[in-house]
Amino acid sequence: MVLKTLNGESFKALVSNGAKNLRLNYEEVDNLNVFPVPDGDTGTNMCRTIENGVNTIAKLDEKRIGVLGKELSSGMLLGARGNSGVILSQIFRGICKGLSGKSEVNAVELGEAYKLGVKQAYGAVVTPVEGTILTVFREATEYACKHINEESTINEFYELHLKQALKTLKNTKELLPVLKEADVIDSGGAGYVYIVKGIVRYLDGDEIELELSKEEDSSNSAAPIDFSAFGPDDVIQFGYCTEFILRLQSSKVDIDSFDIQTIIDVLNGDDIKGDSIVALKDDSIVKVHVHTKDPGKVLDHMRDYGEFLTIKVENMALQHNEQMDEDEREAKKQKVHKKYAVVAVAQGKGIKEQFKEFGVDYIVDGAQTMNPSTEDFIRAFKSLDADNIIVFPNNKNIIMAAKQAAKLYKGAHIEVIYSTSIPQCYSALTMLDFSSDDLTLILGNFNEAIRNVVSGEITIATRDTELNGIKIHKNDFIGIVDGKLVASTKDKIDCLEKLISSVKDLEDKQVLTLINGEDATEKDREKALELIASKFPHLEYGAIDGEQSVYHFFVAIE
Repeated sequence: MVLKTLNGESFKALVSNGAKNLRLNYEEVDNLNVFPVPDGDTGTNMCRTIENGVNTIAKLDEKRIGVLGKELSSGMLLGARGNSGVILSQIFRGICKGLSGKSEVNAVELGEAYKLGVKQAYGAVVTPVEGTILTVFREATEYACKHINEESTINEFYELHLKQALKTLKNTKELLPVLKEADVIDSGGAGYVYIVKGIVRYLDGDEIELELSKEEDSSNSAAPIDFSAFGPDDVIQFGYCTEFILRLQSSKVDIDSFDIQTIIDVLNGDDIKGDSIVALKDDSIVKVHVHTKDPGKVLDHMRDYGEFLTIKVENMALQHNEQMDEDEREAKKQKVHKKYAVVAVAQGKGIKEQFKEFGVDYIVDGAQTMNPSTEDFIRAFKSLDADNIIVFPNNKNIIMAAKQAAKLYKGAHIEVIYSTSIPQCYSALTMLDFSSDDLTLILGNFNEAIRNVVSGEITIATRDTELNGIKIHKNDFIGIVDGKLVASTKDKIDCLEKLISSVKDLEDKQVLTLINGEDATEKDREKALELIASKFPHLEYGAIDGEQSVYHFFVAIE
């Protein structure tokens, strides 16, 4: 088909086909890891991010591209996972801003929206790196915009966009030395190219028949009602969990300058006395979650600002019988106000238990292979009654989602610690002390602990390659220290010895903590501790059964 203009209906079809094409190829994107470790997840993260947006608009019968774009952007923003997913959500956030207020666009107008996508994505990254998805998207957009005019079709725009995207993707090896050394193209850029290929396929008449994955969402799933949970003689005790999406109306408020704090103040006020308040504003869309004993008053007040798109009200007596996250259930049970609370990302039963013993209030389930979304963090924040929430993402690929959630959440002051590994978090949590009541000092202690710890990881190589001058063969054990490959051996204990020996100024270190993964046997653990005792006698050492997947050992050396 040839499109001279693009409206909401056709835009939804294009993006959906792009998401489906990525779904067909996400594993290939996952495998484009610089490190040959079994934790590549760029394709998975981008897939789940765009699918969250597509599923948000799937049932909308909306022909105005500006209106549909806002809903798509909102869904991707909350569903964003991993750095690549967050950047992808920001790309579409910018594009959709450029579509705002329009019923349809021609190729030139679409190009202008894509330029806003470039600006938005680059602005969302503290230090943009060329040779990544950012470069692929920017150069593809610049090329397409340069070669279209008022007579161009939507098809021509995307064909030009794809042509340059493929060329730039191939060139990412030359822009980033680490990609050239590993002989891989940028994975985020590859994921984006699959989306554009899916769009072009649709315009060529090839609609992909595939059902997108839909994650379970307790807020949207229709669970069976337990009628025994609230009887005819019961008195409302817990109140109602009230959630709604509100479209701000220009006849009632100035949408651009409207401050979400206005709604938060009303919900906190004496008339409603709301609890567990979460209120997020995205252009003219406001999403609200509040616990209240009078949802009717909440709904009446909110119509002062706009009109409802969706409303959900549930008796919380029933919610107590629903299956929910263990930490969320514990937080609701305690209902203790804190000045400081801690959220940490972790995977592995032993690690989670150790972090809870240190004083972590909420564990967000996740790791390199299962990055939590922006909304997962918001769910954690809203379950805590705290003035200040300190977040440990514990993976460089999770930090952007945590920061995006912190920016969206208004119910507490959020500080995201730049922790990129479990050993860093372990070391920082040993310094957990709020007695000074000085947030600057508390954060300073955490950051100092992270700077002083050496973080090591041992896992299995998934392919042959050469990195950092080290030849790697598939199924070798590889050792990584602070993000740098230092060893590749056939035996995991030999790899551990090389990893520890590679640590700079090792003679000045005093303590080593070994965190055993689920794939490390009891014999492996015994051998590892014997090695440390015999080869590195100046180090005090201890071991924890972390039970984490993928990594046989985590090592913290201080």
